[in-house]
Amino acid sequence: MLVYPCGLDVSSRSLCFLAARLREHRRRIGSRWRRLTADRQALLTLAHLRNGTTYAQLAAGFGVGTSTVYRYVIEAVDLLAELAPTLAEAVRAASTKAYVLLDGTLLPIDRIAADRPFHSGKHHKHGMNVQVITDPFGELLWASPALPGAVHDVRAAREHGIVDALDQARIT
Repeated sequence: MLVYPCGLDVSSRSLCFLAARLREHRRRIGSRWRRLTADRQALLTLAHLRNGTTYAQLAAGFGVGTSTVYRYVIEAVDLLAELAPTLAEAVRAASTKAYVLLDGTLLPIDRIAADRPFHSGKHHKHGMNVQVITDPFGELLWASPALPGAVHDVRAAREHGIVDALDQARIT
């Protein structure tokens, strides 16, 4: 496999933020030595999340094994997920807005035809259904866990308790 340098259209601020979280996590768990520094792990993770670079390509580019790439990406994504607001926090923020938007979106995935729960008849492709709450300016307040693409938006909103949470907060 040939390896070449490439650009990543992500701010250095994002890289520094993730690297700081990784350093803090490594200190907390008492990790003494890693194949890559926290900065390189952050870069590896951002390359995967932003460009969809495969684990094999990242492994060749960073000089580590594919299983190491997988562990590094999962570790970083879990750290980022811990920072995400809960539905209750999002509803609290939404109550200060004039109105909010609740919409479902299909995130395309690579699946075979046998995986019927992931096939969206509306979009004619496989995907994962994610519900999002945004403010009037499009600022993301909350994103739900993913459900199979065959799940309708209304059902997904009910399963996640979004409708009840917004109703209890008297947000219509």
